[in-house]
Amino acid sequence: MAESNNKTPKVTGIGGIFFFTDNPKDTREWYAKNLGFNVNDWGSTFESRNIDNPEEITQLQWSPFKNGSEYFAPSKKDFMINYTVQNIEGLVAQLKENGVTIVDEITSYDYGKFVHIMDADGNKIELWEPA
Repeated sequence: MAESNNKTPKVTGIGGIFFFTDNPKDTREWYAKNLGFNVNDWGSTFESRNIDNPEEITQLQWSPFKNGSEYFAPSKKDFMINYTVQNIEGLVAQLKENGVTIVDEITSYDYGKFVHIMDADGNKIELWEPA
């Protein structure tokens, strides 16, 4: 079993799947009608429990974005994955040492800290350390 207070800088899971569509509202409605997604204005949130700490509830955000949104920039791809991480500051320091492109600074919100990086294939990746 993993140590619950482990602060090794690393990815701990997938926190979101974001993709482009011509009409996000219609896409959300299609998934709600046909696949039973519980949707809101941002998409749908799936909750599960951490196998190593069953009291902890984790979330995965599914969100269609309007084609042309700048949110994925500078990536030219049609999708972006959000990974949950632990010790985001330590991970960013490690990534900088490895020459990884860091797109922006770490920002903090009530629900966690975020930063964006680019992978070797030009995919923008969102890293999220939940609060």
